[in-house]
Amino acid sequence: MRQFPKNKLAQLVVKNCENFNINTIVISPGSRNAPLIIGFNDSEKIKTLSIVDERCAAFFALGIAQQTRKPVALLCTSGSALLNYYPAIAEAYYSNIPLLIISADRPSHLIDIGDGQTIKQENVFENHILYSANLGTKNDTENIKKAIETIIHKKGPAHINVPFDEPLYEKEYVNYKKEVVVEELKTSLIDEIPLEVDELQKYADVWNASTKKMVLVGAHFPDELLQTQLEHLVKDPSVLVLIENTSNISHSKFINSIDKLIFPLNDDELEKFRPDILLSLGGLIVSKKIKQHLRKYKPVHHWHADAKRAFDTFHCLSHHFKISAQLFFSQFFFLTKTTKSNYQNYWLQKKEIRLKKHQDFLETCEFSDLKVFSKVLPSISNNSQLQLGNSSIIRYSQLFDINKTLHVFCNRGTSGIDGSTSTAIGAAFAVEENTVFITGDISFFYDSNALWNNYIPVNFRIIVLNNGGGGIFRFIPGPKESNALDYFETPHNLTAEYLCKMHNFEYTKAESEFELETQLSKFYNKSKFPKLLEVFTPREENDKILKAYFNNLKE
Repeated sequence: MRQFPKNKLAQLVVKNCENFNINTIVISPGSRNAPLIIGFNDSEKIKTLSIVDERCAAFFALGIAQQTRKPVALLCTSGSALLNYYPAIAEAYYSNIPLLIISADRPSHLIDIGDGQTIKQENVFENHILYSANLGTKNDTENIKKAIETIIHKKGPAHINVPFDEPLYEKEYVNYKKEVVVEELKTSLIDEIPLEVDELQKYADVWNASTKKMVLVGAHFPDELLQTQLEHLVKDPSVLVLIENTSNISHSKFINSIDKLIFPLNDDELEKFRPDILLSLGGLIVSKKIKQHLRKYKPVHHWHADAKRAFDTFHCLSHHFKISAQLFFSQFFFLTKTTKSNYQNYWLQKKEIRLKKHQDFLETCEFSDLKVFSKVLPSISNNSQLQLGNSSIIRYSQLFDINKTLHVFCNRGTSGIDGSTSTAIGAAFAVEENTVFITGDISFFYDSNALWNNYIPVNFRIIVLNNGGGGIFRFIPGPKESNALDYFETPHNLTAEYLCKMHNFEYTKAESEFELETQLSKFYNKSKFPKLLEVFTPREENDKILKAYFNNLKE
């Protein structure tokens, strides 16, 4: 006999989560969700975690699911608590991360009559959700199963809204034996349906006739097969592979700093760079330069290979191969041949020229955000997980070669700064490897409740670049000429020191290159508590140094 909440809807939700092997749920405290809290807490199959702030809880769960690639559940009480999940739900939707949102609600007769902690919760996430189930009908079992099956097979968020009337805390003993509905998420290529060879041959013929083929890889989970396939692909001199740090692949013949390559190009060179065929893979792209370029200098053909969706990022998408990139290449390679061309070699030579100028500039570069990245990135130990904040942080990182043993992640689904710290902590919780999180000051302070968390591993490290607020707005055109820079930039004199004292982080700081090198030499040593290094850089000099860096790249 097992103790269950007496409420039958709560029993149904908990049992189905167990049956589908959802083994982690992040709970935010409340009263209306009491039946579900009782049910999940008494489960031997599900790990329960408690995070007070719902926005942080959702991004924390997202970080866990990002790493495990398995569904993670969220549970909150009724009312505005649920709305705080929305930023993470949108990120999960665009980043293909499986999240199961479970919300308690008032029954329908208490909605919009002036009852407390009550809003219209049914379908509240309809624009950024794969499936919504509002329970309390005869189809409850089917709706719950459909929600969970959707996040498993389509990879993304689903919402189960559960109305509860009082009493909320009653329990009973129930005979219950777990039913195994699914064993594991199916991710093997053998579970996919291959493309028709005759149809694929048409595209292979176009491919074989082209002398300028560009493969652009967006955000992607580390994958050895894809790495091997792309290494094989660049044996063809007509193929140029462009990657980003979040692509989690690397090779000497890949272009890994796209903006560094493109920025100095004149119109003739940009035309020369234009591919006949663009084949895109993976998730969203960071580089604004490549987006601008491919929208202006459109390829004749743009194909995308992905089992789920294809974004028309460059306004010229002509075909979507609805299978994984790995299966696509497994089939495509049998139909393709190498083509004589100087396309790849020409741009790899340009890459080497840019790298030399990059290195020369950094040797004499003054202390700045750029200089900090040149010191921090090489300091990270092999096989660590690197989590990156958004805005200028992810963009600075793209200018550097990152240790190929690192696994690199960033919330690029919506590119928001709001939950980067919480996501990084969730990701650190999910893995044994050391996790390093590099973030900007505004993003860090914005998500400071992320540190209100009892599950932060002691090997978690945060590096905060504190440049006095929103430095990216000094670099992009417009804000400085608007007479309203303070409203874009958010200047401040805050420091992370007292947050670290409150949340039991070891705190150190650096205000010069020498101090940074000194602190980094011991920053990754084992400790009893997680650590934070705050690096103060010159607010009014960073943009000037970065502009000088890009101007230096010109030949």
